[in-house]
Formats: sequence, C-alpha cells, structure tokens
Amino acid sequence: MKRHLSVLILLVVTILLTACGEKSQEDVLSKLEDTMEKMNGYKAEATMNMNTGQEEQNFNIGIWHKKNDMYRVALKNDQDEKGNQIILKNKDGVFVLTPALDKSFKFQSEWPDNSSQPYLYQSLVKDIKEDKEADFESTESAYIFKTKTNYQSNNNLPYQEIHFDKKTYTPLLVKVKDKDKNTLVEVKFTTFDTEAKFAEDDFSMDKNMAKGESETTASAEVQDDTLTVLFPSYLAGAELTEKKEVDLEKGKRVILSFSGEKNFTLVEEKSEAITTMSAPKEVSGDIVNLGNAVGALSENTIEWTYDGVDFILASEELTREELIQVAQSVQNKEVK
Repeated sequence: MKRHLSVLILLVVTILLTACGEKSQEDVLSKLEDTMEKMNGYKAEATMNMNTGQEEQNFNIGIWHKKNDMYRVALKNDQDEKGNQIILKNKDGVFVLTPALDKSFKFQSEWPDNSSQPYLYQSLVKDIKEDKEADFESTESAYIFKTKTNYQSNNNLPYQEIHFDKKTYTPLLVKVKDKDKNTLVEVKFTTFDTEAKFAEDDFSMDKNMAKGESETTASAEVQDDTLTVLFPSYLAGAELTEKKEVDLEKGKRVILSFSGEKNFTLVEEKSEAITTMSAPKEVSGDIVNLGNAVGALSENTIEWTYDGVDFILASEELTREELIQVAQSVQNKEVK
C-alpha cells in the first residue's frame, strides 16, 4: 500500500511540474537556439565591470547585431572618455575603432566566432551547447547555466555563469570566473530588443568613425603633450633594467626594457589625434580586452591606446597569457 502511495505521489508531482511548465536543460537550450534563429537582429545595453587588472574598470556597452554577420559593440570607459572604442564587423572585415583619435585596426580574425564573448547572445548559447557538462538551474525568474569558456588568447578565465530571463530567453547577467571561481568580469544587461531596426550604413566604418570627428577637433586644440609613464605591476619574473627617452616632433617616446626570467619591452608615447581619415592598421591576430582598453594581440606583441597614450608591449619569451597579464597590469605611475 505504501509503495502504491509513493508511486501515486510521484506521478502527481510529475504532472504538477509539467503543468507548471518547468523545463529541462535540453528544453531551455532548444528554446534559446530557436529564439536566436528567429531574430533578424538585436540591440542591447549592458554594463561591464572588470577586475582583471590592478584597478576595477567599468564600461557601458552598446551591442548591435544584424543577421547574419554584422556586429557593433561600443565600449565606453568612464575613466577614459577619449578612449571610447567600437568593435565592428561588417562585409569588409573586423575592426577596432577609437573614433575620438581617428585610430583604427583591421583584424585578420574570425571574431567573434573564435572566442567566448560575454556580451554576445550567439556566443553565450554556443558556449552552453558545446559544454556537455554544463550545470543548469531554474529559479523563479531566470534559467542559469554554469559552463566552461573558450578564450583562445586567455586561459585565466575558464568558467562562466549565464542568467537568462525565463519569459524572453534573453540574457540578464554573465559572470566570468577565474580558476578559483572568483568573478573577474560581470556583464549586466539593462535592455535587450529582439525586434531592432537598423539603418543601411549603421555598420559602416565611415559612419562609426565620423562620430568622433568633432571630438577629435576639440581634443586636438587642448591636447596636453605631457606623457605620464605607466609601469606594469606584473613582471613575470623580470625587473626594469633600462628607461630610454626619445624626443619626437611632438612630445616624446619612452622605451622601458625589462630583463629577468623572461625579457620584454614596453613602449609608450602620446597618441596624436589625426584630423583626417586614414587607412586602418592591419593586424594578424586577436582582439583582447585588457580591462581599461581593447588591444590588438599578435604573436609576440600587444598594442593598445589608453588615456591618450599609445602602448606597445613586445616579447619573444612571454606566452600569450603572460603578455595579456603584463598589459592588464600597466597602471602604476612608478615601479613597485
């Protein structure tokens, strides 16, 4: 009798759960893929906090995607207004733009498909689908997945936690974690429009660069040529052995040489705003977020611009992960 009663209770619970619409992990993933497939594009707004360097960096992000392969990710750093950047993908390629300085890089890259992207719907769904050991949880308002990441250029962020809205199946929150499950990157979505409309030239390089023309003119008039030299706090077993200054037509270039277990060189100079459109610098490498800026990572070099200064970090001995770690730590005004 007790056995029959237990079976009856289990059957009733199963029926109630089904009636309440509780979905399995497979059901939710299928719905996410279906939602993504039906969209012709989307516009989203998000905030991103990064603790990958010495100081926390905060960004406001505008994300645009138009089916099939057009992307625009605008990153606004509260601490570096002139350094606002746009990651752009259109029929001509993949670009990183700094409109206020009229600077642009063109990448020979498979971005965004070649790496995890915490602010792109497609990337989040792809990471869930590819992780056969992903954990799943359903709360009152969200579906939560805990998965591995796929950062090709950085193995220091192997895990992520992704929250999707239960009603719309759009992302709410993404936490990217280190090997000890500490959250180092957090993306909070504030809006997500799945019926977005776009102008024909919204993803053109000319239109996105033109937004910075007035800022370029204004900043050029008040530009301070003083160079505040920054040093890395992560040295990969090396130490500063030489600081060389080179006078330029405007300002100076500083070359810092570090020697030890692994040698590397850091070059810094004041970035000069260009008032006319110029061809983008081509890079065979990857886009990498350094915390305070988006950089161009090639085999032995990272280039980036922050607070009006151009940085080049080069080494034949540092690994890609170590290059990123050193670059992320370039925030000190004196060697510690």
